Amino acid sequence: MFRASHSPRPLAGLHPAAAIASQCCRLLDKATPVDSLILSMPQDVGSAEPVPDVGRDLARALAVLGPLRDILENRVDDAAPPAWCEERGWTTFLTGLDDRELERCEAEGLPACVDLLARAPASLATLALEVSEAVHLPTCRAGELTLSRSSLHAVPLRKRLQLEALLGAVRPMAERAGRIVDVGAGHGHFTRIAAGIFDKEALGLERVASRVAAASALASVAQGATGASVATSVVGTTGAIGARFIEFDACREELVFAPDDLAVGLHACGDVGDRMILAAGRAGCDLALVSCCLQKVAATSRAPLSRMAAEAGMTLRREMLGLTNLAARARGVETSLVATMEARRARHALAGLLRGRGIPIAPGEEMRGINRRQARAGLGPIAARALAIRGLPPPTDAEIREHDAASHRQFALIRRLSLPRSMLARLTEVAVVLDRAVALQERGHHVVAAILLDAAATPRNIALFASPSPARLPAL
Repeated sequence: MFRASHSPRPLAGLHPAAAIASQCCRLLDKATPVDSLILSMPQDVGSAEPVPDVGRDLARALAVLGPLRDILENRVDDAAPPAWCEERGWTTFLTGLDDRELERCEAEGLPACVDLLARAPASLATLALEVSEAVHLPTCRAGELTLSRSSLHAVPLRKRLQLEALLGAVRPMAERAGRIVDVGAGHGHFTRIAAGIFDKEALGLERVASRVAAASALASVAQGATGASVATSVVGTTGAIGARFIEFDACREELVFAPDDLAVGLHACGDVGDRMILAAGRAGCDLALVSCCLQKVAATSRAPLSRMAAEAGMTLRREMLGLTNLAARARGVETSLVATMEARRARHALAGLLRGRGIPIAPGEEMRGINRRQARAGLGPIAARALAIRGLPPPTDAEIREHDAASHRQFALIRRLSLPRSMLARLTEVAVVLDRAVALQERGHHVVAAILLDAAATPRNIALFASPSPARLPAL
């Protein structure tokens, strides 16, 4: 995945130390502190916080990830300790965690459990510190916009918080934009509200026809209340100030922005985010992107966009990108950590049952054709569904008991052995965001990557802001 570069050379437009660090990440010893690579990079004199620099931040992330490619590539799917764990001497510590300690590590993240790391192998404790430092990003301090009750009609609470934070952050870019383009507009909340607040033409692009219709209907309600315009149109149509929506598949159709556009993607998934970066780079327009579901890529792997990441060999398979969906928190978006882990145990039991029937399956394949939420109902219902999909007889009571019991023993070990790999989830996400940021920097944009809002509103809370003019970037 990551490869060495045998003749490091600075990259145009980047701090030389950042370029060299990215190219040398493969050569690092596993215990080498990352700080030694970045001491010479720009610092904010008189402040404990470094000057925001996406090139430096990407170099640091690559330096930590480089020696860990074997961990990223090999998820823990059974109770046998993986080779990467045994070779580093981590197995005894991890399997020795009691249930309470395990739940705490999963809820808070291993780097946060300092007292537990005090008795961990030195290499694991050092890695936890390096990961914690590498995922640190500045916080966006642009200030949220307080939206009126009428503008928030039909907007869920969590979405309201996201909208207020993003609208506040993009204000300097929106005020000078000739048009706002919302890619993956969904029900059109951002498009509709941005058009009204900034008094601009706002175009919402959405792949699903029913959502285009819903967005247009909601905008019509807003039009009736405020007098703003709304239309359902086609690409290239110019219109009056207001919101309009079109059916557009950003994964299949070419994205073309104008130089005075503000391109926005609030939780743009996988390939869509990369395509937005490339289109904004070609157009030289402003961009605000909050990424989500990085594994939603058409290819089996994601190629880096920046020269820095490309020279470091940062190609990530789809399965590795899926790791970024993990977040250390006691309660997820939909349910508690306890319920989430019980659903995953049921999936593990299902995989064992299917293999017991002689069905070879890859990790995750056990739930093919079944909504992952159905795993919360336990092994029985999902086993019956999985076997029916495959044209096989339903599970027997004996099969359910056997594989349910086995999964309790095995999954307890899997959870413990997975902690180091889970620790890399946020770091992998940060590395992808910074790869995108540096790609735009290499094309002449000024770029910042920052935490947009609290993780309670959404765990996918990293925003990338880019503009030809640094004056239009949000305050950090």
